[in-house]
Formats: sequence, C-alpha cells, structure tokens
Amino acid sequence: ELQLQAYGGGLVQAGGSLRLSCAASGFTFDDSAIAWFRQAPGKEREAVSCIATADDTAYYFGSVKGRFTTSSDNAKNTVYLHMNGLRPEDTAVYYCASDGIPNCSDYGEQYRYWGQGTQVTVSS
Repeated sequence: ELQLQAYGGGLVQAGGSLRLSCAASGFTFDDSAIAWFRQAPGKEREAVSCIATADDTAYYFGSVKGRFTTSSDNAKNTVYLHMNGLRPEDTAVYYCASDGIPNCSDYGEQYRYWGQGTQVTVSS
C-alpha cells in the first residue's frame, strides 16, 4: 500500500526558512510524481509544487514561485520542500500527495494518497 509521511513543520519568523520532508513507501518511487499542497484555516486547499521523480522536473504554483523549491532523493524515497523567504500568509498545514504515477498536476482530486500533514506557522 502506498504510504506518505510528511514532517518538518514548525514555527519560524517571517523571512526565515524551513525544509519539509515527505517519506514514501509502497510504490515505485523513482518513477512517480509527488505533490505538495497546503491548507490554511478557513481557506481552500491549494497546490504548492510537484516533482516528477524520474527526472526531477518540478512545477510550482501560485505565490511560492521563486521562494520554494522541491527536490527528491530517490535513494531515501523522500521528497523535500525547501521553503525560503517565508511569509505569514504561508502559514498552513502542508500535505504531500501522490497517486503512484509520474503525472504532475495541481488538481488535488488526482491524488489518492495523502500524508498526514505538518503544520507550518510563520510569525510576523
């Protein structure tokens, strides 16, 4: 069974950095797509990024472009979200998601498997 575990969140001041990790198991990790989404209180879930692990092609969505990067370590079956220049509006629960296939999308309903989420709080 495909499983994802997101971790690494925390409290950081505006302008700071955090690295989130998503550990995956139960599927062919090095030929798949892993996406990051986030959801702030009272707001809809939104896509943050996606990476195709076969060739590390990455996509970024919305306001994170230029500030966040995503990378994969196929030897560790782990995808990272490197968040720089954090802003209070980045405060949210961050989730990683996958469907075990190598197709990136910003459409959440494409992904059947989700990690449990990790809280990121950015103070002003």
